[in-house]
Amino acid sequence: MKKDEHFAESNSRRETLKKIGFGSGAGLLGLFGGLSSAEARERQGTPSYAKAMPPVKIKSVKAIATAPQGSNLIVVKVETTEPGLYGLGCATFTQRAAVVVVAINTYLNEFCVGKDVDNIEDMWQSAYVSSYWRNGPVLNNALSGLDQALWDIKGKRANMPVYQLLGGKARFAIPCYTHAGGNTPEAAAESVKKFMEQGYRHIRIQQGGYGAVGANAANTQPDFKAANFGGATDNYMNEQMYLKSVPKMFEVVRKQCGDEVELLHDIHERVQPIDAINMIKKLEDYRPFFIEDPFSPENMKWFAQLRQATSVPIAMGELFNNINEFKEPMANQWFDFIRIHVSQIGGITPAMKVARLGEWFNVRTAWHGPGDVSPVGHAAHAHIDLAVWNFGIQEAVQFSDKMKEVFSGCPTMNKGYMSVNEVPGLGVDINEKEAAKYPITTKSNWQVRKADGTIIRP
Repeated sequence: MKKDEHFAESNSRRETLKKIGFGSGAGLLGLFGGLSSAEARERQGTPSYAKAMPPVKIKSVKAIATAPQGSNLIVVKVETTEPGLYGLGCATFTQRAAVVVVAINTYLNEFCVGKDVDNIEDMWQSAYVSSYWRNGPVLNNALSGLDQALWDIKGKRANMPVYQLLGGKARFAIPCYTHAGGNTPEAAAESVKKFMEQGYRHIRIQQGGYGAVGANAANTQPDFKAANFGGATDNYMNEQMYLKSVPKMFEVVRKQCGDEVELLHDIHERVQPIDAINMIKKLEDYRPFFIEDPFSPENMKWFAQLRQATSVPIAMGELFNNINEFKEPMANQWFDFIRIHVSQIGGITPAMKVARLGEWFNVRTAWHGPGDVSPVGHAAHAHIDLAVWNFGIQEAVQFSDKMKEVFSGCPTMNKGYMSVNEVPGLGVDINEKEAAKYPITTKSNWQVRKADGTIIRP
């Protein structure tokens, strides 16, 4: 073939490929016999990823109350105008559960019906200020449930797990810490060993309850009870006994369990700030992974002094009610771990904002995951944990058989790691018939007192 003929043939092929490759214009006009570009695209077919999703509205919002594991749990169910499509979110405020039910059924339903399920940010912002006053635990929990439910719906609409919508996996599974304890240091060490055998590398240690409540017989005979002061079920905390017991417990556990296991402890804001600082300083040699909640929210300025006094990592924030409460402490790097109760702070939307802010200040996440959070709430934690770079640790959870009969698709634990149900949305569903078998109560007991009867703030 001559050089000119070869060039002409190659050029012809190139032009043909261009015409086939272009989705509109002159190329398709020839291929489809003079069709318009719009008609040509219609004949060719629009890829599924390029098709607009039909609008879906909120049809109803309701609360589902249940207590299969003892703690009061509240779940928000958002039903939509698309048949069979609904979302679930955790709105659990176990101490005042019945009030949250009213807030959801009476106010949140009326506020949400008819709104677009896709506009999560607008929904969050408008609901947040709709009662004018913000920062209330009841309405924050209701808002958290709504927000999580909308993310659940968005994941189902996109046919993706929620963590994919948050950026995809930054880790294969979620490292967790579990809870070990006993009424003596030796008993706590034995408990730690059992969890280490199960694969846990991070373990929180407590002697007795928070503040060593119940750790010895002396706790049951405080002066205020003899004086018939306070409630019959109020607990007693011996502050000095607690402050002495924690360093001893760390010493024994380290000696018996070695240096590899990461040890955590929760003060639960139950001692005076200066006492907390002095005790934490004594723990430095035992290298805690973190010490949780040294000060109550009323004593935040003490964190500056704590930072100057010790290098022990600190976790804080489960009692914070408002997203803005994290700004100053994080900017000042007063603590190392963001201890947010996601079902209280307002849901996934604000928790992600706080997590992203933490990345700039090298503050890591450690979402609060106690037993009085529903499996839906634990799933919300896990989806964020999988996606954010500055993840720190997650509180482990175990679900009873009763809980799993009510909630299907619960997050699972294996060798100290949590995994989510790999389906669209948050992955957890609820059996409302089973949930109704376990009605909630109005009983709550967080009363802890000094010997003279003074209330100790949690």
